[in-house]
Amino acid sequence: MLSILSAGFLALAAFLTPSTAQEELTADALIATINIDDLLAYESTLEGFAYSSPQRNRLIGTPGHDATVQYIYDTVSSFGYDVYLQPFSTVSSSGNATLTVGGVDQGAEYFDLSPAGSAADTAIVAVPNLGCNATDFDPTAVGGNIALISRGECQFGLKSAYAGGAGAVGVIIYNNAPGNVSGGTLSEISRPEGQYPPSVSISQEAGQAILAAIQNGTTVTGTLDVDAVISNITTNNVIAQTKTGDPNNVLALGGHTDSVAAGPGINDDGSGTTGLLAIAAQLNKFTFTNAVRFGWWAAEEEGLVGSTFYVDSLNSTELAKIRAYLNFDMIASPNYVYALYDGDGSSFNQTGPPGSAQIEALFQDYFTGLDLPYTATAFDGRSDYAEFANFGIPVGGIFTGAEGIKTEEEAQIFGGEANVAYDINYHQAGDNVTNLNIEAFEINAKGIAYSVATYAQSFDGIPPVNSTSTAKERRGLRSGSAWEYGWNKQSKKSRRGLVMKDK
Repeated sequence: MLSILSAGFLALAAFLTPSTAQEELTADALIATINIDDLLAYESTLEGFAYSSPQRNRLIGTPGHDATVQYIYDTVSSFGYDVYLQPFSTVSSSGNATLTVGGVDQGAEYFDLSPAGSAADTAIVAVPNLGCNATDFDPTAVGGNIALISRGECQFGLKSAYAGGAGAVGVIIYNNAPGNVSGGTLSEISRPEGQYPPSVSISQEAGQAILAAIQNGTTVTGTLDVDAVISNITTNNVIAQTKTGDPNNVLALGGHTDSVAAGPGINDDGSGTTGLLAIAAQLNKFTFTNAVRFGWWAAEEEGLVGSTFYVDSLNSTELAKIRAYLNFDMIASPNYVYALYDGDGSSFNQTGPPGSAQIEALFQDYFTGLDLPYTATAFDGRSDYAEFANFGIPVGGIFTGAEGIKTEEEAQIFGGEANVAYDINYHQAGDNVTNLNIEAFEINAKGIAYSVATYAQSFDGIPPVNSTSTAKERRGLRSGSAWEYGWNKQSKKSRRGLVMKDK
């Protein structure tokens, strides 16, 4: 009788005591917590940080970016994660540029890290090929003149350094697609190939017109002027990890916190930043098997500096714990496509590290389940997945397009406007909340949830990272592979060809 009463009291006590049991994580459960209102509220906060600062942007070293970093740190800490700031030093530059030819303004834009300087009424000389080899630059032709170079294949900075090494007093790089390069970066503060001359970018149309005049035998002169300030700054990554889940089997995912100088960067990459915040706000409400680590990277726009610094700070044992890295950089472009990193190399003949094909397939399954089309985007090393991939960590993610032009075929499949950029406000002042495609934003944020829920529970099909090979062996960047094409700050997506891929 006593035992029956005791059992009854225990049952009553259990009934009256609030349950602390958490729900087991599933993709459907996590997806159900993601909504566009929360995403837009986060984005409005980031926009406010930009617009309340004198610069009206979130460039590293500005109040707008500092506020963004602090906000993420405070917000994610309140969600119950282990969070820390990882400081690092880097170089930031800002400036403006002009180029006139025959008295006509050519609409030149400044290259990040270009030195200040000018060349007045100076001959413009066309550089053969793409300017990716020292032999393309004849000192007797280029020396003392302004070098005109087509964009393509190698870093802007390498082209500029080769030109400087041959004695050029200025560099003009014209786009290899309609429109301007939208700025760019020389990527490194200096290079052994030569000193950078003052360097600018112009549109394909302007560049080809100058080239045609030169090829017709006309002596073309121009006046180039660059006004620039280069400074050393310290900024921070924000790293957060779940307190639960196996810390020896970690899913890492990331986006970047900084914008370019031109605007607030609410699609690039406020959309990835806030997509991760929305996931972080909900994930701790569930139980799951593997630890999840979020990285909000600073100085991506300066050349992947923050994510590279983070990965390079890890020893081989810690690197091997990261079973996969998912990257979300621009997921709400107004004239969007749903582009998935080409993990299996079937579209661009450039695979990610082992396991990347499985990540691509996972995202394909997500879009297929929604009866939505998708396309492929190349692993070109121009976003924060690059250093993870260099160390053999499987990588993947979603991307909705930047300044590339949507084709007629893509418009038929995804909707939107053909012959218009995926994001007409890419790296411009108009990249604010009104620039976002909210349908694509919510679908892609839920795609993040789908991938996180899957890998937080199991890495089935994802091979372990080989932590015994050396960094040099693993780094495609060091071996002349596609990773070596280089980082173009203002045009990091421009070479990401978008091709249609069957479901």
